[in-house]
Amino acid sequence: MATSDLFPSFASHWIDTSIGKIFARSGGNGPPLLLIHGFPQTHVEWHRIAPELARSFTLVLPDLPGYGWSVAPADGANHFPYAKRDMAKILIEVMEQLGHVHFAVVGHDRGARVGYRMALDHPGRIERLALLDIVPTIVMWQRINAAPSPKTEHWIFLSGPKGVPEAAILKDTTGYLESKLSLWTRDGTLRCYDPRALQHYRDFFNEPSRVHACCEDYRAGATVDLRADEADKAAGRTIGCPVHAVWGSAGIPSAGASPLEAWKLFAPEASGEAVDSGHFLPEENPEGTLASLLPFLRRPID
Repeated sequence: MATSDLFPSFASHWIDTSIGKIFARSGGNGPPLLLIHGFPQTHVEWHRIAPELARSFTLVLPDLPGYGWSVAPADGANHFPYAKRDMAKILIEVMEQLGHVHFAVVGHDRGARVGYRMALDHPGRIERLALLDIVPTIVMWQRINAAPSPKTEHWIFLSGPKGVPEAAILKDTTGYLESKLSLWTRDGTLRCYDPRALQHYRDFFNEPSRVHACCEDYRAGATVDLRADEADKAAGRTIGCPVHAVWGSAGIPSAGASPLEAWKLFAPEASGEAVDSGHFLPEENPEGTLASLLPFLRRPID
């Protein structure tokens, strides 16, 4: 199947950054809104909600470093550039080159981790922040260590010694990709995905450098990202902008204490709610996701 354009009215950009070219789509009208995808997806995951959001916002949809069509550099010290602190800086470069100094952020999965790190490290940049189906990394590791589950085992597997998870995945990249894309949905199948979006995900993941980048993303999550959360917790740092958490009623963080309570650690005034969905809210339940996001994104800020 040929790769399809799921954003026919959006512009395409190859943006020069400090690590190389980052691919992004942009479109719409209104205040700037950065949408950051998660694992194991690309910017394409937003295709079902982007048209409605574009009615009110100027959207920027990048592929994270190592994902989609963005550069996938060899990793450096401290898992650079796959630590969330590094990714946040790179996406700020992207936004500045597109003319946006201050902007709102909606992030899903790994993209939400980049988003909240951006808000903690760069106060004043982010006007509001919506986080889809995650809890803070420090809380996630506490939950994994207390009660591992099939839905979280990938955190341990992907963060394993360099080359070990890569070799296992490269035996059947499509099989591994689709096992995660189905496992984390509400019904445990691939039925919620547009076949054209699935092909985008297969194409990007079927490349060794990008499998390695995804593993480095998780290795950073087990080390430098975790230490960054621990340092902020110890210092009592919190996110200064409005925060809204949205999670799937059958999503990854739905087991255990409320995700909203987990976010009180870094966002004491956060709002939030569950949507009838598994982990992949923008594709499983785009209407419910928009119904939760739009009132928050449009709400006046005091």
